[in-house]
Amino acid sequence: MDWFSFKEKYMLIAVVGGKLQGVEAVYLAQKAGWEVLVIDKNPHAPATGLCDRFLEFEFTPEYPVPQDCPRVDLILPAVEDKDVLTAVKIWAKRQHIPLAFDLVAYLFSASKLKSDSLFRKMNLPGPIPWPDCNFPLVVKPDEASGSQGVKIFKDSKTFFSRYPTPSQLDNLVIQEYMEGPSYSIEVIGCPEDYKVLQVTDLAMDKTYDCKRVTAPTQLLPHQISKFEEIALALAKAIRLKGIMDVEVVLNKDKLKLLEIDARLPSQTPIAVYWSTGINMVEMLGDLFLNKKNPDAGQKSDIGYKPDTRQKPEQFVVVEHIQVSESDLTVMGEHIMSQDGPLTLESNFFGAEEAITSFFPGKKQWVATLIFTGSTQGDIMIKKQNCHEQIIESSGIIPGSRQIDPFKNK
Repeated sequence: MDWFSFKEKYMLIAVVGGKLQGVEAVYLAQKAGWEVLVIDKNPHAPATGLCDRFLEFEFTPEYPVPQDCPRVDLILPAVEDKDVLTAVKIWAKRQHIPLAFDLVAYLFSASKLKSDSLFRKMNLPGPIPWPDCNFPLVVKPDEASGSQGVKIFKDSKTFFSRYPTPSQLDNLVIQEYMEGPSYSIEVIGCPEDYKVLQVTDLAMDKTYDCKRVTAPTQLLPHQISKFEEIALALAKAIRLKGIMDVEVVLNKDKLKLLEIDARLPSQTPIAVYWSTGINMVEMLGDLFLNKKNPDAGQKSDIGYKPDTRQKPEQFVVVEHIQVSESDLTVMGEHIMSQDGPLTLESNFFGAEEAITSFFPGKKQWVATLIFTGSTQGDIMIKKQNCHEQIIESSGIIPGSRQIDPFKNK
């Protein structure tokens, strides 16, 4: 039985990590029709309410093989812990299970100092590093994920009061802060055979955490082509075997690189799925179960085949809300990890789907809302109606705030 026949009949994928990347992986794996096992040390992790099976286990280099684990067909890491990733790679190699992850590329991209050095070496556009730039400055930890630890300094006084000695600047990325909208794109494949996917537009909250993803992009065609060119060049430079996302900012009509991450991202894959029909997790399965994979002991030489199932783009918004007794607030994705196991709901107050901690009578809850429409205007109306229904049904005090219903789109 070949892979394409097999995957239509039965497929058990192990998603390692039940936080936000795990939620994304579980959601898309189930959309592909696969059964999903989540493995995490926390039985109350967000993805545990979405998966078909759960196994509580803590990966360590000393104990890399999960106990009482059923035989799985594919392992997809959804964590950013180096020790866990190293252990999972040992598990995959020992039991000859395909591992949908490029640990070498990930470890490189996890360092902002290394990736910024690569950008400069390739003469790709990016922020000017300090001290060659003016204030304001952005300061980021070298290996932190997303918006974690990001600080903005508007002048030298506040900067030097925070970092009075040069040694405190070790392992920090310091560069010019660039105003402008942010965009993301994913690349998937292996050397000599890459595919760039849809560009998505990102909106950030006040802590620089992404609160909303929209598609298709508002970038112009020549800007999209340039973005794709940059992403492909970077994938080739690091010899990617798997998936990588690239984030840029449009500053003074020029795309400037912010970061790369060689792992399954969160938020943007769901938006791309609803807009185009392309399922990045299913593509990873196609890649790692069809291609000879020395790490996993695979013998097939069928090769990676680009996805040809893309449908015409439709307008999509994926956003995160937090609801309390006093307001409904659109906030960064971090809120989704703060409220227990999540469930998937269809036709949720008018949204197509929601990944949420809501249940009737609950006073405080969170949700990732998914809206689609034939135009951006259709979505704006649908979103507003959804927010109003939630406010009414939740008993939010009249006159309280509905914060950021559609700003900074």
